[in-house]
Amino acid sequence: MYPKVEHNYQVLVAGIKRFFGDAGKTSAVLGLSGGIDSAVVLCLVADALGKEHVHGLMMPSPFSTVHSLTDAIKLAEQADISYHVIPIDSIYSRFLKELAPVFEHSQPDTCEENIQARIRACLLMAYANKKDCLLLNTTNKSELAMGYGTLYGDLAGALMVLADVYKTEVYELATFLNSEKNRIPLSIITKEPSAELRANQKDSDSLPPYPVLDPLLHALIEEGQSPDALIAKGEPKEIVEQAVQAMRHSAFKRLQLPPLLKVSQHPLLSKDKWR
Repeated sequence: MYPKVEHNYQVLVAGIKRFFGDAGKTSAVLGLSGGIDSAVVLCLVADALGKEHVHGLMMPSPFSTVHSLTDAIKLAEQADISYHVIPIDSIYSRFLKELAPVFEHSQPDTCEENIQARIRACLLMAYANKKDCLLLNTTNKSELAMGYGTLYGDLAGALMVLADVYKTEVYELATFLNSEKNRIPLSIITKEPSAELRANQKDSDSLPPYPVLDPLLHALIEEGQSPDALIAKGEPKEIVEQAVQAMRHSAFKRLQLPPLLKVSQHPLLSKDKWR
């Protein structure tokens, strides 16, 4: 029923097992945001290593919604994994206080968003070091292509599990994982994607809708089509140009990424063919 999705599932689970075996580690930690990406990674690593070898950290910020935290807790409890909740409000406030003389009363922007992501990465890496386990990254291929991630923040980790899986394919994986029993709460699957790093933030504030973006990225990356050819075929010029510019501007990030699990013939690399 889901031939490609089942193939991706099997490759990812086998890849996690192999990576941990090669690294001589048996346990994993990941941040659970209440979003679809971390939910799918949780299920994959639980299947690969066993639920007793997975730990989740939930790190709500001042901009996290109540439903995201409750969704993350419900997900962890349904998966029967251990977890901790570590609010980062006070840590974030202290960062802003200490940086205030440097920022000179400038208006909040992506800098403050990145600080939250890096606080979370620090907490996750502290847990990984203390408990002798590996941090799993939950960034997907769509976000990675568009540079929608924070270096040394949510792009941190020992292994990128979904970095060769487009966002729309992540939803397909979630449906596959739920095909026999409800592993991922429906509220996680149906909510609008958001990084929740500022008030009322949505992915669509910065990115085209994923059902529009992913076929375009696939044409550029997998099919090797040129931006001009896509525009000539009728693709919206502004979206094509946005995607190409975002991929070009974020290439430096991909030079600094952890290893990724490959499910396609064209995983994102620092030297992308579309250039």
